[in-house]
Amino acid sequence: MSRRKVSPFSLSFLDIMFCGFGAVVLLVLVLNHDTVKSRNETFADLRAEAVRLEKEVLIGKDDLVEAHNSLQATEREIVDMQGQSARVINSTRDLEIEIATMSRATLASREHINQLSTDLKSLDEVQKRLGAVAEDTRDAGEKVREFQGEGDRQYLTGLKMGGKRTLILVDASASMLDETIVNVIRRRNTDAASRINAPKWQRTLKTTDWLVANLPATAQFQLYSFNTAAQAALAGSDGKWLSTSSRADVDGAINALREIAPADGTSLYHAFSVAKSLSPQPDNILLVTDGLPTQGRYKPVSTTVSSDQRLDHFRNAAKVLDGDIPVNTILLPMEGDAWAAAAFWQLAIASSGSFMTPSRDWP
Repeated sequence: MSRRKVSPFSLSFLDIMFCGFGAVVLLVLVLNHDTVKSRNETFADLRAEAVRLEKEVLIGKDDLVEAHNSLQATEREIVDMQGQSARVINSTRDLEIEIATMSRATLASREHINQLSTDLKSLDEVQKRLGAVAEDTRDAGEKVREFQGEGDRQYLTGLKMGGKRTLILVDASASMLDETIVNVIRRRNTDAASRINAPKWQRTLKTTDWLVANLPATAQFQLYSFNTAAQAALAGSDGKWLSTSSRADVDGAINALREIAPADGTSLYHAFSVAKSLSPQPDNILLVTDGLPTQGRYKPVSTTVSSDQRLDHFRNAAKVLDGDIPVNTILLPMEGDAWAAAAFWQLAIASSGSFMTPSRDWP
């Protein structure tokens, strides 16, 4: 029996090789499947994390836009607040200057009053030493109208009462109701009868009565009241001259003025414009007022007026007058109007007129 030769490529060897190769292939497949599964799980986790991060980025962008808008709004508010702060500071500075000016004016007025009191006392002492008796030597029959005052004072007023044609302008604005702003506001809301009986207005009426009574008996006159507009006291006499020798003209004008209840603001422009509406024009003006005007030719838009604006209204009104007409002002001072006395005093000098601030018991 012959023996078979062993060949490396025999069936048994090949079987072993294929089995080994198959095992290797199986191992590779198993390992590769685990790797792919692990990689997919890792990629899934990373994808979810990326999506979450993208959402956070979008939310962050929205928050950034809101924060930017909020920052811009805050910056605008800061700018507005800075502007308001600057305006408040300027207003405070202006008020401090005005208060200081008013304080100086008040102090000067007090010193002037004290000096006048001292002068009056000195005059009284001189009068007593000389044994003089104060009497009114003027013939009452020459007066246009009889006037009996309540006091016993004699005054050297310096008012120019002469002239052929005298225009009397009486301030009938709401400020003529009292000397303080608080009381003016309180009284201006009352009825007409209460306003007519206001102490300051009654004093104004007595002052006007005194002026008319002391006009020349052969002259002409006209009596106008004014606030935001000017009108003749005697109805139907606008633009016409009245006669001091006519009892009807004199009493009619005075009685008509007593029926007027002070109201509204003050326009000195319209008051001085009356002088041009009369023909011929007046050669003397007697002005009874309590301070600088609160408006000019037209009604102001604002409800408040500063001291500088009132002074500008006064200067514009003064330009309406003919420089040859003397203006004699009787000022019944109003609280808080520091520039009034100086302005009317300058007007008196410029027009060759006079200026006076009488005591409360005059005339």
